[in-house]
Amino acid sequence: MDKKTQSPVYLAVDLGAGSGRVIAGILENGRLRLEEIHRFANDGVHLVDTWTWNTTGLFANILVGLKKAGDRFGDAVRSLGVDTWGVDYGLVDERGDLLGLPAQYRDGRTEGMMEKAFEKMPAEELYAATGNQFMFYNTVFQLLAEQERNPGRLDAAAGLLWMPDLLSYWLSGTRANEATIASTAQLVNAATGDWAWDVIERLGLPKKLFGDITSPGTVLGPLLPQIAEQTGLNAKVVAVGGHDTASAVAAVPAREANSVYLSSGTWSLLGVVSPQAVINAKSFDLAFTNEGGVGGDIRLLKILCGLWLIQECKRDWDEDFGEVDWDTLIQEAADAPAFVSLVDPDDPRFAAPGNMPARLEDWCRETGQPVPNTRGAMARMIFESLALKYRVVFDKLADLVGHDLGTFHIVGGGGRNALLNQFAADALNRTVVAGPVEATAAGNILMQLVADGAVEDLPAGKELIRNSFDVQTFAPMAPSAWEAVLPRFQSLCKSSAGGSD
Repeated sequence: MDKKTQSPVYLAVDLGAGSGRVIAGILENGRLRLEEIHRFANDGVHLVDTWTWNTTGLFANILVGLKKAGDRFGDAVRSLGVDTWGVDYGLVDERGDLLGLPAQYRDGRTEGMMEKAFEKMPAEELYAATGNQFMFYNTVFQLLAEQERNPGRLDAAAGLLWMPDLLSYWLSGTRANEATIASTAQLVNAATGDWAWDVIERLGLPKKLFGDITSPGTVLGPLLPQIAEQTGLNAKVVAVGGHDTASAVAAVPAREANSVYLSSGTWSLLGVVSPQAVINAKSFDLAFTNEGGVGGDIRLLKILCGLWLIQECKRDWDEDFGEVDWDTLIQEAADAPAFVSLVDPDDPRFAAPGNMPARLEDWCRETGQPVPNTRGAMARMIFESLALKYRVVFDKLADLVGHDLGTFHIVGGGGRNALLNQFAADALNRTVVAGPVEATAAGNILMQLVADGAVEDLPAGKELIRNSFDVQTFAPMAPSAWEAVLPRFQSLCKSSAGGSD
């Protein structure tokens, strides 16, 4: 396809915590076809005592991708939208200039901030107001750290823009707080969709930081003239589901209202789409979160460690022994003995990067389990433990919503791992449907299609997704073996430093 094409093209700028892509969505013959245009690394930068994002470097790479798209598709490109990971933000002054590089969510500056927040507003009241699961990196705790370490920066700030908001502003010149990304902050009232002003006031955060909340599918405006000239694009910028999980869930090809989704990547996000927030004593005790969906609904979910453990192990193994490809590693895991050792993936000791294999070995020693003696054995331990964690959380979710749950859909990069998908089917004792792998980009583009009038609404967009992408189905093969090991896994989780399962 080239500049002469008549098929409309939509660009997804999709940024994860490790890499970013510009992906073209080409709408032709009633199907959506995705084509990766540009991929680039997203590496953190350690400046003095803070891990930050190289935000200007990310933007430069986005422009490279947009220029490639302009060269390839020209005026066929109708719009673009940006999605990223949640919670992280930049502060801007009255002119819109960035006040310092955005900090990474894994930076240690939030240590102790949760406890300080609870001194001002008890945990139960904070949860009742926002419906968000307590995570040390939530924006609210980052802002308290900012208030303590850099009060002058908050005083100088005229507004807060989460990462997709900031990048969209640099592309369009329009500042907006998109609803789904704002909902990750623990600063939005999940029941009303407006800012949780009582939380903001009681925690002493400046109200001036928070602008009007913008719905997904809103056109922010055309590309700034200098961006249009540099990239050769004559396109508009759309506020899509700015939180990557919101975009991924939009592309889940589910037909049943009670379907379960697992967005599988560095993090695992497991939940259902709910017409309203679920905030009660049980959801608080079970630590479920309520975040905004692209259709104005709620993503009721639990945030879990995902492929982080195996990604970190692979990084160490690649450095020590030379790079191994994922297919080889997964096959080594398949060949390793089953259920030798298990680990709670969400134990706090595994949250930080670095030396993951050694920490997992220490876990096994401390819990009286055999230490994995091969790379495959370590990988199998991680994959089995992830699948068992899915089962534990699935059971809690069913208890919370009070009705039967439907098909279990896995979307995102983790859906490529057929071994883990089969483990999930066995651990859950139910059918698992995996795909689309590029759900985040597809969901990003879906909201652009709605904004452009190319599809009527979100349900029509989901039908387009079903018609456009292949999925794989995994049926349970040995559920009884997984049922037998489940109590052992639950006991390990209860005894871990952060376990409550």
